[in-house]
Amino acid sequence: MSASELSELAEEEERRKKRAPWGVIALVLLTGLALIRNGSGEFDVGPPQPASAAAPDTRDDTGATPGTLMHAPAPLPFSVAARIRIPAIRVDAPIVPVGLDEQGWVGAPPPEDPNLAGWFTGAVSPGEKGTAVVVGHVDNKQGPAVFYGLGGLQKGGRVEVLRKDGKTAVFDIYGVELFAKSSFPGDRVYGSKGTPELRVITCGGGFSKQHGYDGNVVVFARLVAVT
Repeated sequence: MSASELSELAEEEERRKKRAPWGVIALVLLTGLALIRNGSGEFDVGPPQPASAAAPDTRDDTGATPGTLMHAPAPLPFSVAARIRIPAIRVDAPIVPVGLDEQGWVGAPPPEDPNLAGWFTGAVSPGEKGTAVVVGHVDNKQGPAVFYGLGGLQKGGRVEVLRKDGKTAVFDIYGVELFAKSSFPGDRVYGSKGTPELRVITCGGGFSKQHGYDGNVVVFARLVAVT
């Protein structure tokens, strides 16, 4: 093995050591995401909420239709996420890395920029084996933000994540669900299925000025193509 290959392996091992355990991330979401705190909710018409028919089929732990896994692409190596596209709701936004802030919350993109998403660096990169996480604001003081329409997505839609290595990871949506912060199922949302998966998360549910949004909209998707 060459020196460069050994160096890449060492860097990847270091990244994996820095990734937060799923239990820690679940606890973070039980106390609330930074993007939940920043949501304004002060508009006449609130963001769309997921329909019950859009929820993942919990009888199928893979979230895949018959034959899908057989033709799924191989997991990709690590690469920083650069941009996210969700054609059905006209999302085409740059991605910035986010981690945990000083209070232990999952960081969020600056709320001043409504068209910006954040890739949580404590998880895998989109396209790697495991569950990648992308977050974004539902609104800010000026109006709807990048993931305002997330709750209106349906099964079968696509999410594209452009990576800095020049590859685009294409994910098929197999579920959209709203979870209360007080009972957020961390293991179900974040647990690895042994294949490349993606979760896209924003605020949702009821809103109060005192507590902000009381839930999270979560999009469940799995890798189906690499371009």
